[in-house]
Amino acid sequence: MLDIIKVIILGIVEGITEWLPVSSTGHLILVGDILQPNLSDAFMEMFNVVIQLGAIMAVVVLYFNKLNPFSPKKTQKQKLLTWQMWIKVLIASVPAAVVGLLFNDYLDAIFYKPLPVAVMLIVYGVLFIVVENRNKHVRPKVTKISELSVQMLVWIGVFQMLALIPGTSRSGATIVGALMIGISRGVAAEFTFFLAIPVMFGASFLKLIGFGLSFTAKEAGLLLLGCVVSFGVSVLAIKFLMGYIKNHDFKVFGYYRIILGAIIIVAAVVQMIIA
Repeated sequence: MLDIIKVIILGIVEGITEWLPVSSTGHLILVGDILQPNLSDAFMEMFNVVIQLGAIMAVVVLYFNKLNPFSPKKTQKQKLLTWQMWIKVLIASVPAAVVGLLFNDYLDAIFYKPLPVAVMLIVYGVLFIVVENRNKHVRPKVTKISELSVQMLVWIGVFQMLALIPGTSRSGATIVGALMIGISRGVAAEFTFFLAIPVMFGASFLKLIGFGLSFTAKEAGLLLLGCVVSFGVSVLAIKFLMGYIKNHDFKVFGYYRIILGAIIIVAAVVQMIIA
């Protein structure tokens, strides 16, 4: 029963932090260290990635019509634009896909720890504040996904690639990258949601294969529970974020990241002194 409660908490954390630019993996690592579920390290490493499937299904459900190129409600032009959007998503996914396939295990071994998470939280927190201050009186160049150029897609893809380091935040990195090149907040957030679909499915598939699909009944049940909880919470988080950025910028998330990162570093130093 205790592990069920802990998995529900982790599902809530994933659902909130996957879409807010504060690093879901970073929060899952930190909260997991506090909760310490009675599960193997190998399972928890896989769980922290595969639980994202629940979150990504929230995007599929909320934006199903916009994502569906076969919708009978769309005109031929709208269907063509939907196909073009998917091509843009695939182009922007290439950098992270290549680097993830080649170096994912290496990056996890080095950075899958609280201190690197704290550093990346602070670095991107500062970036959010700097970029938003710079853009304060600048009109965005791009206000529709259809206006994204190949050069912009590559830039966004490179920033998503950098998010392979835990604590960076995939949504945070791609949104920062998009804002830096003049893309509006709404388009930056929405395209980030869509960009997550192939990336998360791919990452989850690799983790499941790496784990070996050899679940116990308990592990399978807890994984499914985590996905269901993250789905429900993600629906609320996505709706909140899209409503929030209509009248606010992303600086509050930058301040949050800096404060959280500083707390983690102080806690780590105190722990070292005590030890």
